Amino acid sequence: MKQQTLIIIKPDGVERNLIGKIISYYEEAGLKVIRLKMVQADRDLIMKHYEENEDYMRAIGQKSKDAGNQVRDTLEYGRMIVQSLRDYMTSGPVVPMVLEGDDAIARARKITGFTDPTQADKGTIRGDLGNDSIAKANSEGRPTKNLIHASGNGEEAEKEIELWFGEE
Repeated sequence: MKQQTLIIIKPDGVERNLIGKIISYYEEAGLKVIRLKMVQADRDLIMKHYEENEDYMRAIGQKSKDAGNQVRDTLEYGRMIVQSLRDYMTSGPVVPMVLEGDDAIARARKITGFTDPTQADKGTIRGDLGNDSIAKANSEGRPTKNLIHASGNGEEAEKEIELWFGEE
């Protein structure tokens, strides 16, 4: 089934001049870039993208706990990570793009690789190009610089595409 999904190359990917290389991973897997831009995201946009969703914040806190960090309250820890992620996503330019293709959401997430680059499979973007880890980022009190945001499911992709490209 043909789908669309949102990918955002985060500030670390832009800063490291990996835009073309990252896009090539998706294109080589048969996904087509149908929209793309480089923007300096403002706080309002990022607040809408990373909303105050307790389930989401708990999941982020749990990932940190699973990475070996001392986490007493996964919700509060997740809230802290989301705040620092918002700061990070507004720290430099980002490249949002819409990819299209058969089973695009699952394929794009597989190509992107696991959230923690140190645990991502080789052959994925994060596994091949990532140079950070959840544990290191948490010990330094910052978000993981993992190059990419990829929509997690159809509902999220639709919402995020509308958020980033809806007025165009």
